[in-house]
Amino acid sequence: MNNRHVRQWRFWVAVPSIILAAGLAVMGADDTASALDRDPTGWTNLLAGPDAMKSWARGPIPPEGKLDPTSQWTFDAKTGVLVCEGNRGHEWLRYGREQGDFVFHVEWRFTPVEGKKGYNSGIYARNSKDARIWHQAQTGSGSGGFLFGDTPVEGRIKRINHGKQATSRVKPAGEWNTFEITCQGPEVTLWVNGAITDEFRECEVKKGYVGLEAEGYRIEFRSVLLKSLGAETPAAR
Repeated sequence: MNNRHVRQWRFWVAVPSIILAAGLAVMGADDTASALDRDPTGWTNLLAGPDAMKSWARGPIPPEGKLDPTSQWTFDAKTGVLVCEGNRGHEWLRYGREQGDFVFHVEWRFTPVEGKKGYNSGIYARNSKDARIWHQAQTGSGSGGFLFGDTPVEGRIKRINHGKQATSRVKPAGEWNTFEITCQGPEVTLWVNGAITDEFRECEVKKGYVGLEAEGYRIEFRSVLLKSLGAETPAAR
């Protein structure tokens, strides 16, 4: 084989690898489908219809705090978008009754503010009714995508924070993000925009409430869906 043939051989051997690498760059080598995309059956829309908000209740954070008499939450039944203005104090919106094993699917985006870098809110799972015990998937602008909370550890409530160990896939303010929290037995898993970003494998709380957090920033929520993985049903309160 002469030098010209060697160069040609090397070129044609390299072509498939180049094409594969380009394809992975576009698709995302580590991307996985959401639970909703894998199986769109069996989900309950928690924002269905004009009376959807009757199934939700506001609660102060911390539990001993006071709620502003004016709600900062509004729901547009036509668009299916729930808006939190973020201007009435720190609180959360609690859905229905306790759930055991489930997948909680939420799409969200912050309203961008010129010159603003820090945004804050969260998606809750397996909270106590008063949110003294809580597990949150942290949202942000280009940050977040990890689990933290106040949860029993060997029977005593302690703070857990996975902020330093999780990989952030959160998009900047103004863009829609998708979170899925899967709770099954002692395992709590967070999927963000195409991949699992965090896991908490020793959750001692086997039942609790799902919810959404208000913490000083305008944020929109849509496609708020719940899928039971056990005997529990996502019936409203």
